Amino acid sequence: MNDLHQRIAEDRDRIVDELGRLVTIPSVGYEGYDPAHVRASAEATADILRDAGLADVRLVELDGGHPAVFGQHEGPDGAPTVLLYAHHDVQPAADPDEWAHPPFEPTEIDGRLFGRGSADDKCGIAIHAAAIRSLLADGEPPVSIKVLVEGEEECSTEHLPALVQGNADLLRADVAVVADSGNIRTGVPTITTSVRGATSLEVRVDVLPQAVHSGAFGGPLPDAITALARMIASLHTDDGEVAVEGLHAFEWSGDGLTEEAFRVESNVYPEVQLFGSGSIADRTLTQPSINVLGFDAPRVNEVANQIVPTATAVIGLRMAPGDDYAKARQLVADHLRAAAPWGVRVTIDEDEPGAGYIVDTASPRFASVREALTEAFDHEVIEIGSGGSIPLVPLLAETFPGIEVVMWGAADDRSNYHSRDESVDLGEVVRMAQAEAGFLEKLGRR
Repeated sequence: MNDLHQRIAEDRDRIVDELGRLVTIPSVGYEGYDPAHVRASAEATADILRDAGLADVRLVELDGGHPAVFGQHEGPDGAPTVLLYAHHDVQPAADPDEWAHPPFEPTEIDGRLFGRGSADDKCGIAIHAAAIRSLLADGEPPVSIKVLVEGEEECSTEHLPALVQGNADLLRADVAVVADSGNIRTGVPTITTSVRGATSLEVRVDVLPQAVHSGAFGGPLPDAITALARMIASLHTDDGEVAVEGLHAFEWSGDGLTEEAFRVESNVYPEVQLFGSGSIADRTLTQPSINVLGFDAPRVNEVANQIVPTATAVIGLRMAPGDDYAKARQLVADHLRAAAPWGVRVTIDEDEPGAGYIVDTASPRFASVREALTEAFDHEVIEIGSGGSIPLVPLLAETFPGIEVVMWGAADDRSNYHSRDESVDLGEVVRMAQAEAGFLEKLGRR
C-alpha cells in the first residue's frame, strides 16, 4: 500500500493537469448545446485512459446519443473483474457571469480546482487513470480492469439501456466502482449506501390559441401562468409535505446530517422554513421530494399587456429507494391533471425514470473497501445514503445479478455540483485514487 500511495502522491501534478484538461471542454449534452464538445470530451478521456496504460480503449457509439468511452486490461486467470465508472458530460454552467471564475477555465485556489465538471464527474476519470497507472507500475494488475465513462449521465437516460444491456458481455464484472459520489466532509471518507430514484415531468397548460389583450379580455379569462401556479402549489401542503398520495417513504436508520449542518451546507437563508417532517436524513434519503426545475413563460423584461396563453414547467421527482418509479411518476402526473383549474388544457410529457438503489455493505468485499479508505484518509469511514440519483447503478444490478456496487468519490460539502463555482479538493482526488488502487490490490489478493 505504501508504494501505491507514494506513486499516486508523486503523480499529483499529472492528475491535476489531466483533470484541468477535461474541465476546459464544455461537454454539456443537453439539446441545444454543441454535441462536438461532448465528443471532444470523450476523445480526451480515451487519450487519458490510453496514457494510463489501458491497451484496449474505444469510443462506444450510441445511435442518436453521445459517445461513452470503454477500456480494459486483463488480469490474472481467475481474478475478479472490476468495472470502474465515471461520466464525462456535465451540467450547463448557468449564469456564467455570476461565477467567480469562468466555468470552463480550471482555476486552482487554496488546493481546490474550480470549474464545471471538476467534481461531477471529471474527477472520477482522473481518479481511475491515476489508480490504473499506479497498479500497472508493478506489472500486471491483480484484477481484471474495465472502465466505462458515460457521456449522457446528466442529460438523458434514453440510451442507458442500450449502453449497458446492449454491451453486457463487454461490461460484465464482479464489482463496479462508481466514482460519482463524494465525502460528507473534506477528509472524511464516505461510502454511499443508497441513491434515490429520479424522473421529471414537463407540464404544459394552454388556455388560448394565442395571446389576447389583457384590457379587453382580462377578468373572465384565466391566464396560463396562474393556472399552472395553482397546479404546482397543490404538490405540497402548507408545511411543505409532498401532497401526492401513494409515494413510498420509510425511516432512515443510518448516519445523517443535523438541521444545523444541512443549513450550513445548503447555504439556505436562515429565515427560510425547511420543507417536510422527520429527520434531515429521512427527507433527503428515504422520502420523495418534488421541486420545480424550470418554468417557461414570457420573461419579465418581455412583458406585454396580454393574457398569457401558454405556460410550461418541468417538475422534478426524487423517489425513495425501492419505490416503483413508473408508478410514482404516474401518481404525480395524475395529481397534476386532477389539480388543473377552470378546465384548462393540460399536456404532460414524462422523462425516462430511474430507480433507486440500496447497497448491501455487509459483504466481505466491503471490508476491503473500508480498509482501503481508512489507509488512504487515516480517518474512520462514514456510511451514508445520497439524496441524488445514479441511473446506471440499478441498471447494473438488474443486468448483472450479484454484482457488488461501490459508490464513492472526491466531491465534498463545498463542491457545489450542479451550481455555480463548482470545485473539488485536489487532496481528496489524490486520496480517492490511493483508496481505489488500494481496494483493487486488496480485492486481487483476497
